[in-house]
Amino acid sequence: VLFLRRLLPDAGRVMIAAACRQRLPKPWVSSLNTCSRAISSSSFQDKETKQQVEQRDDLQTEISRRTQTLKSFLTSTRRSLHQIPELMYQENKTSRYIQGMLQEHDIPYSTGWGVNKNTHVFPGEGGHGIVADIGSGQPPCVLLRADIDALPIHEQPHTHNKNFASKHDGKMHACGHDGHATMLIGAALILKQMESQIKQHGTVRLMFQPAEEGGAGAKRMIEEGVLTNKPPVDVAFGMHLWPTLPSHTIASRPGALMAAGDRFTIEISGIGGHAAMPHKAIDPIVTASSIIMNLQTLVSRTISPFESAVCSISAINGGAAFNIIPEKVTLKGTIRAFQETTLLSLKEKLNRIVTNTATSHGCSVDNIIYSPDHYPPLINDTDLYRTFSSNVGALLSKERCVRQLEYPSMASEDFSFIGQHVPSTFFFLGQGSSDSFKSDYGLHHPKFTLDEDVLPLGVELHANLALRALKKLTKQ
Repeated sequence: VLFLRRLLPDAGRVMIAAACRQRLPKPWVSSLNTCSRAISSSSFQDKETKQQVEQRDDLQTEISRRTQTLKSFLTSTRRSLHQIPELMYQENKTSRYIQGMLQEHDIPYSTGWGVNKNTHVFPGEGGHGIVADIGSGQPPCVLLRADIDALPIHEQPHTHNKNFASKHDGKMHACGHDGHATMLIGAALILKQMESQIKQHGTVRLMFQPAEEGGAGAKRMIEEGVLTNKPPVDVAFGMHLWPTLPSHTIASRPGALMAAGDRFTIEISGIGGHAAMPHKAIDPIVTASSIIMNLQTLVSRTISPFESAVCSISAINGGAAFNIIPEKVTLKGTIRAFQETTLLSLKEKLNRIVTNTATSHGCSVDNIIYSPDHYPPLINDTDLYRTFSSNVGALLSKERCVRQLEYPSMASEDFSFIGQHVPSTFFFLGQGSSDSFKSDYGLHHPKFTLDEDVLPLGVELHANLALRALKKLTKQ
């Protein structure tokens, strides 16, 4: 089974499909089903010697022991960060808080990373990113990354958040970045305590990244040298808290994990007038409505059914009074796909649909503005994923497991820029409802909250991956 699993991750599905085509007897198909489930659930672990297992267990025991002492610290840190959410390129207080944590534990760092190159699009000067190296300062180098920015959402405090809700009106950590930053701070403390071991193998680089929510902060930091400064990064890991997965589970997949994505703004102009005399105006609201409906065919009628793509309009703004037809309307939305060529095709067809629809109504399109940096698809390195899968499996109880996702997510992540330069693996840390934590709200919801009980697991994951990857790189 393990042999087949290594050769062909989809072996189970192939076997069942073959059985159906050959119309084998049902008992045979049932037996193949059983074998398929065994294949699908097996991990990518290679055989380990007794000594390797003991060394692995010793390392895990030490990391786990140190992490348990940080539980209250992690909760306190996350709640402090949750109260001071800041939008991309404006993460001043957040950055200062993280710097204070690093200073307090004698972890050297540099700041000024992630300068905003597109101030005409995104407010704020940026430069709030932080990079900290722990270890010998020599190669090999493993990078761990966490994003730190928040969203323009007015928080509706959940039961869990009542006493530490956002203090910044209209801004909220609704995507778990307060948890991401907290877990990387916790990992920094553990790795600093174990620095003598790290120095024997190389360097761990911690990347606290601003402007993930559309601002391509990862790309800015890459341009500034986060991957190439000495010692250059060899491999990278990242994670995201994921409310649709059971709490304390971990999920990922080799290859494509998250979609390429771009955002757009459409500015439509008509002729304003009195709402009682619409025949003397050219109504951009009606035009915008037609554009929204026509864009529903963008994916269903222009993209192959064998490809995945999304087009969503998420904002419409125009008019301010019940009796005035406005002169202008603005639409905002996003397009997603797993192939760069498909994303480019979506843009071309969107432009055509918007322009032609507006013309047919007598309106004009002033601008169709896309993001300065669209996000590429997030592709997990297959070999690194296999290493990741076997390593983290040892952290979980028998009731929990490393899940290989059958399908990728249509969400986008600028960790994908890192994957274009170095082998990398990104994974989801489950924080869905459990016996001790109840929440039915997803990412980007004003009532979103996170399960603070998973924070120690995230710390252990960071520390384990960094140390094991360093040791493996040293042996190569």
